[in-house]
Amino acid sequence: MTTTASLTSNPVLRVAPAAPAEAAAYFRASLVFHADVSDVATALAADGDPGFVVLDSRSTAAWDQGHIPGAVHLPTALIAEQAEQLLDRSVPVVTYCWGPGCNGATRAALALAELGYQVKEMLGGFEYWVREGFAFETWEGRERRAADTLTAPADSADCGC
Repeated sequence: MTTTASLTSNPVLRVAPAAPAEAAAYFRASLVFHADVSDVATALAADGDPGFVVLDSRSTAAWDQGHIPGAVHLPTALIAEQAEQLLDRSVPVVTYCWGPGCNGATRAALALAELGYQVKEMLGGFEYWVREGFAFETWEGRERRAADTLTAPADSADCGC
């Protein structure tokens, strides 16, 4: 039998889980704002137009070090002055930056949303793109590293998520 005292001493349940309807609304909203690396890669690899453009919001030095093939390079600081020349307002934009420890993609997504663009942030950023074994481009050409088995399945392109 679970007692009130045992629930309050449990750090996971100290704050009770949300009601199912509230949880569904929260997680649905999260998916409205975010896409993950694997889903972006799958959509880009499919034949035809993925229905969105990928935007790298990092510096030129970072872009040269490596970026997602086909991405548009637009550093966050230049979004206000250059977005209209580079992006079609009717096409959703998926932003990315370095990785989960960087909020550059969030800042870029905010800047684009304030300009009237539909936007999502790619969770994991460039770091997880590379760690999951997807091809990337550098100033020297195209590269690909083996998938990190802590972030992607070793023997399958599909994690089952």
